[in-house]
Amino acid sequence: MSYTLRTYRPQDAEQTIALWEEVGLTRPWNDPHTDIEQAYSTWPKLFLVAESEGQIVGTVMSGYDGHRGWLYYLAAHPDAQGKGIGTALVAEAEDRLRALGCTKVQLMVRTGNDQVLEFYRKLGYEASDVAVTGKRLD
Repeated sequence: MSYTLRTYRPQDAEQTIALWEEVGLTRPWNDPHTDIEQAYSTWPKLFLVAESEGQIVGTVMSGYDGHRGWLYYLAAHPDAQGKGIGTALVAEAEDRLRALGCTKVQLMVRTGNDQVLEFYRKLGYEASDVAVTGKRLD
């Protein structure tokens, strides 16, 4: 499968959300439209898609707070998984973060998602001895 990596554009929203839903990334408490709008308005160059024949087949949303970079919503269409799209998206996101002066990238993986943890391990990501806590403000 041939694909092109590029920066997300607002007209990609519906295809992006459909992909996220297909691979199980969306959750009822996180409106994907809002997530997209907030990420794109903050760091538009850090939101990437993989496109093949006019279809979005992969995504990664990145962020940088000046201290650490973060990866979110890494997805590859089921028909495109195992073809290097996820690896290419992560590499491009890392390059863009590095260009901003970012020295460490972090991400969160849902407990029990061993396949995804193994994917990131192969890319050099290591488990951290930390607890993630959160508080909803909405």
